[in-house]
Amino acid sequence: MDENVIFALSLTVIAGLATGIGSVLALFAKRTNTKFLAVSLGFSAGVMIYVSMIEIFQKSRQYLSDATSVKTGYWLAAAAFFAGIILIALIDYFVPSAEGDIGCKSDGKPCSAALERMGIMTALAIGIHNFPEGMATFTSALKDPHLGVAIAV
Repeated sequence: MDENVIFALSLTVIAGLATGIGSVLALFAKRTNTKFLAVSLGFSAGVMIYVSMIEIFQKSRQYLSDATSVKTGYWLAAAAFFAGIILIALIDYFVPSAEGDIGCKSDGKPCSAALERMGIMTALAIGIHNFPEGMATFTSALKDPHLGVAIAV
């Protein structure tokens, strides 16, 4: 195999394993700290929105514009972005919810069903996110190793 292919594949594997390694921390928690969970989810959402809108969307638009035309590239990138939003909304709609909102409380304690649903939704979102993210990491590392490292990190 070519050195670039091995490097790109290594970056992709490391980036993919980072999700699993980070989730191992939850196995060592003695109890559920909902305040920490809320802050972590808010921070994570902010980072993902920033990366999606500022970094990935712009690169996608640029690559699609190079392959088609500027106008077509912009519209294809926007359509793909909103198709992803619709896909996640459909998953949210069709995954059954016994308790309703994630913030459900019963006797001052968080509902375990609501936290379980949030966990399922997060796992689905991460899985759906990681597949194209892995492809982006691999293909960008093949084209430009420095860009591949930045995306993997």
